[in-house]
Amino acid sequence: MATRHLYVVRHGAADPFGELTEIGQRQVELLGQRLAGLPIDAVWHSPLARAVRSAEIIGGCLPGVAVGEAAELVDHVPHVPDEIPAAWAGFFDGYDAEEAAAGARVAAALIDRFARPADVETHEVLVTHAYPVAWLVRHALDAPPARWLGLNCGNTALTVIEHRSGTAPSLVLYNDMGHLPPDLRWTGFGPGVRP
Repeated sequence: MATRHLYVVRHGAADPFGELTEIGQRQVELLGQRLAGLPIDAVWHSPLARAVRSAEIIGGCLPGVAVGEAAELVDHVPHVPDEIPAAWAGFFDGYDAEEAAAGARVAAALIDRFARPADVETHEVLVTHAYPVAWLVRHALDAPPARWLGLNCGNTALTVIEHRSGTAPSLVLYNDMGHLPPDLRWTGFGPGVRP
């Protein structure tokens, strides 16, 4: 039975303009070195600059592996719950029905393209953003749509999801930052304890 192995990663740390910082570049280099030991077939990335640059660096660690854009990996809000949790009220304030519908369409396209088995054994890296990572994890776990909220993802953290015909997806690894030294972990979040 063929397995589609998805190595889903959030881009490296970026500045307010969406460009990788020096820290982000170092994070991605370490991630690329980790992925170099795997039989990667393709690297797909979001069209946003921080993901494009991250994918280029990863591709440099994987000679001969195709690197390409996948619009479905763009940063987006995949689902706006009917009843918004109080802690998220400010985040969704002003979000209109049209924006919510557009995000839902991108989320559906993401699942349709990547969250399904392949005809042959494949190993693909998806360089994306925190919310699409959370949406793919929520889907793999068959959790309610609103469950993507609160699934935080560190910069260059590795999540592995496997898809096989006739079985539910397997979440093999989530938000793993073992390739990063402690001072490079959990960037992108506020101050606090960093495991």
